[in-house]
Amino acid sequence: MQEAATARSHRALFLNTLTFTVCFAAWMLNGVLVTFLSANEVFDWGPVEIGWLMGIPVLTGSIFRLPAGMLADKFGGKPVLGSLLFVCTIPMYLLSYADSFLAFALCSFGFGLAGASFAIGIAYTSVWYPRENQGTALGIFGAGNAGAALTTLFAPTLLDRLTNHGANLEGWRSLPVVYAGVLAATGVLFFLLSDNKKPVRSNRSLVEMLQPLRSMRVWRFGLYYFLVFGCFVAFSQWLVPYFVNVYYLPLVTAGILAALFSFPSGVIRALGGWMSDVFGARKVMYWILASSAVISFMVMIPKMEVYSPGKGVMAKRDGVITAVSDLAVVVDGTQYPLVEKPVEVVGGDHSVLVLPKKDVWQAPVVEVGQRVERRELLARGVTRIYFQANVWIFAVLVILLGSVWGTGKAAVYKYIPDYFPEEVGVVGGMVGVLGGLGGFFCPIVFGYLLEWTGLWTSCWMFMLALSLACLAWMHKVVRDMLKERHPEDLQEIGGTL
Repeated sequence: MQEAATARSHRALFLNTLTFTVCFAAWMLNGVLVTFLSANEVFDWGPVEIGWLMGIPVLTGSIFRLPAGMLADKFGGKPVLGSLLFVCTIPMYLLSYADSFLAFALCSFGFGLAGASFAIGIAYTSVWYPRENQGTALGIFGAGNAGAALTTLFAPTLLDRLTNHGANLEGWRSLPVVYAGVLAATGVLFFLLSDNKKPVRSNRSLVEMLQPLRSMRVWRFGLYYFLVFGCFVAFSQWLVPYFVNVYYLPLVTAGILAALFSFPSGVIRALGGWMSDVFGARKVMYWILASSAVISFMVMIPKMEVYSPGKGVMAKRDGVITAVSDLAVVVDGTQYPLVEKPVEVVGGDHSVLVLPKKDVWQAPVVEVGQRVERRELLARGVTRIYFQANVWIFAVLVILLGSVWGTGKAAVYKYIPDYFPEEVGVVGGMVGVLGGLGGFFCPIVFGYLLEWTGLWTSCWMFMLALSLACLAWMHKVVRDMLKERHPEDLQEIGGTL
């Protein structure tokens, strides 16, 4: 950490952000590529296999964040981050030769190392800026998350052109080659233009470097990051098949909507860093976790069409049916009016429906000449409830959620240099591991939930539960801190915040 930001600081920040953007774009490749290959039946993969292939790169990038952060603290960011780019180039290129699930998984595990660039960049960026500017600087660096949007936005179009609009499906193999070339070119640029810088305490032993991990605060920050970053990563990939399967959108359109989720989340991270510097990370995180819970609840109701028994019509006295129509049943001259079935029962998809739509009608269950007794059913009632879950309303809500999570990512990392100023690489790496594991486990969990419930919106139910768990833990910790340090304030406000 240095006392004041300089031109070299800003150059380092620019190079770090650019490199992280490229790495993040490569890290998220499987979200588009696996969806394309499965949708076009190039490989016979089910939801669980798709979930694994989306999660494997995220797993690699997650578990290597801690050692990558430690290496950055020890040797500085330039040699570690530059080498990482070239290492990831090899499995990315080999992906173009994959012809089975195992081969695809192994290559994905290799290029998934690109995700470890985050821990290196956090440590490397923080040493260039003073504490009062670190929230903003780390927020700008974290805007490299927008690399996910670049992949979801441009990769479907590239696939469409490389495969000649689907006429030559084997053309998909050129896409990993393009990504490998970009990784290698970025590595050359980074080595040529960047300067190395290490933390002041870079000569500590391994045991000393790992000492902060004994603090429960690190693991709590990790849980927050599991939500705001891990789930962001998961949905950056999961939203593509979600839009394709739930709303029957073309892959390119689904990619554009998924990019609209990813891009604001990455860019707004810089704003989240500034807000955390000005208002404090804790206040920002309260708003983030509460908003995450509310929006998850709003989008978890599935698109559905439910039929239920409604109010029927019963005979008032014994008699014989003399006439039956959709409008009435006549029993010995007594007419029983019926509610006619609407001409257009569905029709909701042609307009924007925000709330569920209800239709009711009555259908005769008797025939002319049939003898009925008093209180016998003449016409059964039918109630149909239709919820459109309109794609545009849904898209706006998930884009808003992505922006909320993007703000939260910066707030979490504002905590770290405040509490662990000389261990940013280690603590940031561990928090990044836990957050990245969210990106690994969530697509797999989503796949199993989909298999178990048959509901695509089961992923949002999981998000609601996780958001509430984070909010509850944070609130408890803040209450305990306030009770310990300022018990009179806690009593004055009635024990709430």
